[in-house]
Amino acid sequence: MRVVVPVSGSDPKTRLSPVLSPDERREFTKAMLTDVLAALDGAGYDPEVVSTAPIECDAPVTVDDRGLDALVNDLLTEEALAVVMADLPLITPETVERLFAPDADVVLAPGLGGGTNAFVCRHPDFYVDYHGASIRDHRRIAAEVGADLTEVDSRLLATDIDEPADLAEVLLHGDAAASEWLADAGFELALDDGRVGVERE
Repeated sequence: MRVVVPVSGSDPKTRLSPVLSPDERREFTKAMLTDVLAALDGAGYDPEVVSTAPIECDAPVTVDDRGLDALVNDLLTEEALAVVMADLPLITPETVERLFAPDADVVLAPGLGGGTNAFVCRHPDFYVDYHGASIRDHRRIAAEVGADLTEVDSRLLATDIDEPADLAEVLLHGDAAASEWLADAGFELALDDGRVGVERE
């Protein structure tokens, strides 16, 4: 099975702009990508990275600046394909094994905000649509093409990092490259009205 990790190498994670500069956003994206690749490798897979711009990492990289839908739908001509997003810094080898374990035509890993953070596809007619609440669209598409569907309920797979508030999850539960990067950059946990957030020294 081909395992692909799409990543924005040019101007990633723009919603983190209030707390990270453009260079910092690129560095943090690379740290999260490092964690995702390490988890896939630890589970025994050989991931490939598809990036919108050149990026250094411990995997083969293809540069492709097309949108995510066009890119992934072209890849879905493969007999079997897994796509894991690059902004899942809490992912572990055990989590990867849970994603790959079901023997279903399509396996979806929902994100907390309604997105699709990872999937495995073994059905020739499945396609992706990442706009809006994509997990709902992907359920519908699987039903339309007659694909057997399974979903993986995993907090670690569901936690993608898009907003400044999401950084608290990395500091709370991460112990690898992304959490180390945040700590080195001066971020720490902070309590605000009983909720855990982050602040920067």
